Amino acid sequence: MEQKIEKQKEIEKLINAKEFQFVARNSNSPTFRMIDLSIIPNFITFKPDFIKSEMPFFGRGFSGLGYGGSDTGLKFEGKPEKFVVNKHKKGYQIEASVRGQQDFFNITLIVSSEGNSTLTIISNNRESISYFGEISAIEKEEK
Repeated sequence: MEQKIEKQKEIEKLINAKEFQFVARNSNSPTFRMIDLSIIPNFITFKPDFIKSEMPFFGRGFSGLGYGGSDTGLKFEGKPEKFVVNKHKKGYQIEASVRGQQDFFNITLIVSSEGNSTLTIISNNRESISYFGEISAIEKEEK
């Protein structure tokens, strides 16, 4: 019980600071069933002034995507045009939007009080995709 309360405090601190990272265990899109991502490096880093996504993408692309292996997944970074945190009874909902080089991304992250999370990314050029994982403190990048 005490561990659970510690975890809840840690998650609340991360959310209140608006600085954390999401890592997915698996993903689900309308085109593909559940895909295990535990061996595929992935993350999306949230900060009030900068969001960076290195998420893989499985699904249908629409216009504006390159063909022939040049698709890099949902890799984008930038200053969020929207970054809103709402607290609910059982956790948090974060709404963010980022304009990438060739696309616009609407991001919704639902976080339980223990850190388990569902990330949904909707973009103009692809079908929506959801990822299931958890949030944690941002790992310091190796220089």
